[in-house]
Amino acid sequence: MEKQTDERSVKSKNKKQTRKKNKAEITENQDLNVNKLECDVKNHKTNEQKVINEQKPDIFNNFKISIEINILAVILFMSALSSRFFKLDQPRNVVFDELHHGKYVSLYMKRTFFFDTHPPLGKQLIAAVAYLYNYNGQFKFERIGSEFSDDVPLFGLRFVPALCGSLIIPVAYQLMLELGCRHWCAALAAFLLLCENTLLTQSRFILMESILIFFTLCGLLFVLKYKRLNMKSPWALTYLIIASVCLTMATCVKYVGLLSWLLSLWIICRDFWVNHLGDKRLSDFTIFLCVILRCIITFLISIAIYFSVFFIHLIILNKAGPHDSVMTSAFQASLEGGLASITKGQPLHVSHGSQITLRHTHGRTCWLHSHTHVYPIKYADKRGSSHQQQVTCYTFKDVNNWWIVKRPERNTLAVENTKDPDGIKHGDIIQLVHGMTSRALNSHDVAAPVSPQNQEVSCYIDYNVSMPAQNLWKVEIINRDQFGDVWQAINSQVILTHLNSTQALKFSGRQLPDWGFNQHEVVTDKIIFQDDTVWNVEEHRYTKSENEKERERELVAAEMIPSKGTKLGLWERFWELQYKIIFSSPNTQNVHSHMYSSEPLDWPLMVRGVAYWLSEHDNGQIHLLGNIVVWYSSTLCLLLYLSFFAFYLLRQRRQIYDLSLDEWEQFKTIGEVLLVGYGLHYIPYFFIDRTLFLHHYLPALVFKILLCAAFLQHLANIVKTKLIPRFIFHLSLCIWILSVMYVFKKFIVFSYGTTPLTSKEVFKLRWKDTWDFIIHKP
Repeated sequence: MEKQTDERSVKSKNKKQTRKKNKAEITENQDLNVNKLECDVKNHKTNEQKVINEQKPDIFNNFKISIEINILAVILFMSALSSRFFKLDQPRNVVFDELHHGKYVSLYMKRTFFFDTHPPLGKQLIAAVAYLYNYNGQFKFERIGSEFSDDVPLFGLRFVPALCGSLIIPVAYQLMLELGCRHWCAALAAFLLLCENTLLTQSRFILMESILIFFTLCGLLFVLKYKRLNMKSPWALTYLIIASVCLTMATCVKYVGLLSWLLSLWIICRDFWVNHLGDKRLSDFTIFLCVILRCIITFLISIAIYFSVFFIHLIILNKAGPHDSVMTSAFQASLEGGLASITKGQPLHVSHGSQITLRHTHGRTCWLHSHTHVYPIKYADKRGSSHQQQVTCYTFKDVNNWWIVKRPERNTLAVENTKDPDGIKHGDIIQLVHGMTSRALNSHDVAAPVSPQNQEVSCYIDYNVSMPAQNLWKVEIINRDQFGDVWQAINSQVILTHLNSTQALKFSGRQLPDWGFNQHEVVTDKIIFQDDTVWNVEEHRYTKSENEKERERELVAAEMIPSKGTKLGLWERFWELQYKIIFSSPNTQNVHSHMYSSEPLDWPLMVRGVAYWLSEHDNGQIHLLGNIVVWYSSTLCLLLYLSFFAFYLLRQRRQIYDLSLDEWEQFKTIGEVLLVGYGLHYIPYFFIDRTLFLHHYLPALVFKILLCAAFLQHLANIVKTKLIPRFIFHLSLCIWILSVMYVFKKFIVFSYGTTPLTSKEVFKLRWKDTWDFIIHKP
């Protein structure tokens, strides 16, 4: 029994252990299932989040900055830097047009106004670096060859042109890639520019061409980038903005940059016409908005930058200087010192009894003048004169420039009430009495001495009863809407109309013979409203004494006491400066007057160079002369491109297609950009009547060199499938490149000017009879 009991207890115990074990297994399995379920849920949530993240725009994960460095472009840039900056401060002498540009930079340092027919940006950039180098502007650029003093930071003055000249090389490389050229072609174009001696020479001195070309190529590069991405990426508008900035800056260096601006505008408009205007997927409203947006970006940015450059120019240059006489009296009076010191505090309103000087407002600076000398009885052409007192326009300040304003019905000349003077108004009739001789300004039906088609102007002498006085003049204030009907000194611009003949007092611009002391002729003209009939009062004071001798002493000793400056707004000064730049008298010298001047027909074959500087100690010199291999090769490639283009057009007209569609489009694009660019920068010079030099050709030359490299790539594509022609082409290309390097190295002595040369060595470099090098006499 006990045994059975023990067995039952054992079995019972085993059952309990089994149940516990099973229960533990079930619990463990439940826990495993729970953990597995939790893992599944977690994995499901993770996968769900991944799907959500994939569906969301990946803004932050895709925000990456990637920098691509083109080793070839870097090598080209470093080569350009080393060639442009090598011995940059040598020679320490004024070289060619550094005479002008360096002088302008010095005037910037002294805040002294100067007048230049070119925009000021290039000089501003150089002046900014010169300011960082603590240049004081005291050096006087008196003549070519003047030695710089030790306190002139010459490296700083030449830094900006050298840097821009260096940047031209990699920018040209990127430009060729943007045109669809292969890397070897882009590298070849950059290499040709690197080995172009004229670009090297022009980049090493205080000259504007390297700055101009750099901004031109940059603007063109970003225009092509914009064209590639137009309406495909928001970056396109950014590229358009950058292009507008660069092209406007090129225009603000020299107005030649406007030609590049027009080229880019042509590229943009043609691309829009060809690729977008005919796209049916775009609505008319979308097209209209695109045009308006691009016009706003292009023109507003350009206008804003142009205005800003000139505003900075006018704000900095607030002091009178040697060039302010070109500007009107109002402009001069707004500057510190100079005319302002004379006109400050002078009476404003011209009245009966006013002593005035009348200045010719527009064009040449001169003042209405008379003296005791009379016109000759007969002129060289046997014509008779009035034999009256001469009236001229004199280009210098003189006591004989003073005139007294008089009302015809009054005999006294003194101003009785200076606080409430008898002001002359628009339409009033006056007489002008010469201050020193007391004779009235007169005109009559007698032919002028140099301009017989006009009437003579004189001061009347009462010794000829057959010729009565005709000395009444009508005052017409042409800007009275701005300054009112009362004649004001400085501000009012007047036309004096002769009452008897209804002709206006005019500066003819012609010079009198020796009997007139080579002063300028004054006449009357039937055409009333023109620039040469406009005058303004510059200096003004009231007559205090009736005694003629006392009045003469007053005029001789006339000097105004400064009290308050005459102000002219920034906008008024800006528009006047624009007017003077646009309509200033061009260089009237004949194009042959300078021994190194040249004509546009001479440039493609480099008939003449330009002597920039000659050492005083030896024949070492700087002479602007190009790489003759590059010049002749690029000229030949230009002609070949035109020939090939005409050939392809004729073949296509005959339904024969030598090029694939992609090849033909690239060939056309090369011509539309580079060939048109060359023509725009070259052809206008045939119509310019001024002294021209070889450096005016450099912007066009750059386009021609780029076209040369692109055409060589086209030739390479033609011969690539033919073994023997391909071998001959590659061999010829290698020989040609070596010859470019040889000529560059041979003539580099003319770019640096640091190598002493003997007369014999200079003669050896005279490869053309028309190259005029300077040699010291033995």
